Amino acid sequence: MLARVWSASIVGIDAVKVGVEVDVSGGLPGIVVLGLPDSAIQESRERVKATLKNAGFAFPMRKIVINLTPADLRKEGPCFDLPISVGILAASEQINADLLGDYLFLGEVSLDGSLRPVAGVLPIAAAAQKMGIIGLVLPADNAQEAAVVEGLAVYGCQHLSDVVDFLNNPGRYKPVQIADNLETLHVTSVHSPDLQDVKGQTHGRRALEIAAAGGHNLVFVGPPGSGKTMLARRLPGILPPLSFAESLEVTRIHSVAGLLKNRGSLVRDRPFRSPHHSASGPSLVGGGSFPRPGEISLSHNGILFMDELTEFKRDVLEFLRQPLEDGFVTISRTKLSVMFPAQFTLVASTNPCPCGYYGDTIQQCTCSPRQREQYWAKLSGPLMDRIDLQVAVNRLKPEEITQQPTGEASTSVRQRVQQARDRAINRFQTEANLRCNAQMQSNHLQRWCKLDDGSRNLLEMAIRKLGLSARASDRILKVARTIADLAAEEELRPNHVAEAIQYRTIDRMQ
Repeated sequence: MLARVWSASIVGIDAVKVGVEVDVSGGLPGIVVLGLPDSAIQESRERVKATLKNAGFAFPMRKIVINLTPADLRKEGPCFDLPISVGILAASEQINADLLGDYLFLGEVSLDGSLRPVAGVLPIAAAAQKMGIIGLVLPADNAQEAAVVEGLAVYGCQHLSDVVDFLNNPGRYKPVQIADNLETLHVTSVHSPDLQDVKGQTHGRRALEIAAAGGHNLVFVGPPGSGKTMLARRLPGILPPLSFAESLEVTRIHSVAGLLKNRGSLVRDRPFRSPHHSASGPSLVGGGSFPRPGEISLSHNGILFMDELTEFKRDVLEFLRQPLEDGFVTISRTKLSVMFPAQFTLVASTNPCPCGYYGDTIQQCTCSPRQREQYWAKLSGPLMDRIDLQVAVNRLKPEEITQQPTGEASTSVRQRVQQARDRAINRFQTEANLRCNAQMQSNHLQRWCKLDDGSRNLLEMAIRKLGLSARASDRILKVARTIADLAAEEELRPNHVAEAIQYRTIDRMQ
């Protein structure tokens, strides 16, 4: 007998429909799996055999051929355990096969027949809905995640016997219900440290507010203990919440990466990723024989924080240049090319020299000019060009250290940031791919960043004195546009441009 069961495989952050064809025929007993399966699928032969026996079903002692279509697409992971089990039961006439063509099955099976959650359920559910699949049968722990997709009946099962009972008696089961208001779905919120805890550092706090309002890249440079990391870690607390569309994008990426197995709802907190400076290039941009998202894609619509920026290897930092400009990264293999979104805000911190005290007013620097030059050589000019806000963070004065914090709380700053972002979103109503000022292109600058004579003279003088590139000057205009939004002004004025220029003075410290 021949049976066909539908499942799916992840390619990048999208899903491809996969047919699981099972043929049970005469011959020496054994199982053969075809269609470019990986090791986890090959191991499913013994796993499924033990599962069927322990769950009370008869395992056919005949020749079983399992074909995964399309044959030229590599398949991976344990999510094919359930469709293979269902296919064997259907081919051996132990279950009713009438519904197999209307439903998509995925899940890992334990040896006792219970179903275990798998990664990548949300993109599979979204793809199934577009394919015209009526419903999705999967482990109960994945049901809430899949139910986010509207127009798709989702059935969560605890055990293989539940799946069999559903196929034999579908009228006894109802699809999983989810909250009517999807906007209320959230994971447990991670509370960010409050900006109110920061003492002094008025300039750094202002830079954080501008970065949050416009989505601008930011680097803090200063001696050890000046508060660089403390400031950076408070940026998530002043960012506006994810919109529903952004939340879906982030959840799809985290689902593919296997970070949502037991969470069962949308990600509503903006991602904050902080890789160690020993990270490799592929760990940042993604990779592997089956490409998976890296840190920059896991930071999509959120923040990538790189502490001790100059301790990263130069070739690793160069991996950031293209994603910072394009907002996505493409991973190419011999037979496969996938694209991951990577629209993130880069926030970094670094010391001004190897000893950390160059320019400090209290402790003298012990580094030679040659050492400082080699230290900053890790940050190339093209990379620094892409960092909009370059802020010097000075050591606190003794009286600032001992006094109580007097700055604004994160909630107050977040309100201004939200208002500025709302102004930008209203401005970008006719532009589908623009969400913040940092994403503007040259044609947008000509439309929304027009300069009067005073502002133009200031910018031209800065370009000559600082040796700025055309890209750097464009980023000054983007920052000035954000500063104007924070001030609730439509036209760019000289004071907006002047403040934006202040944040380009560390393009090349030596």
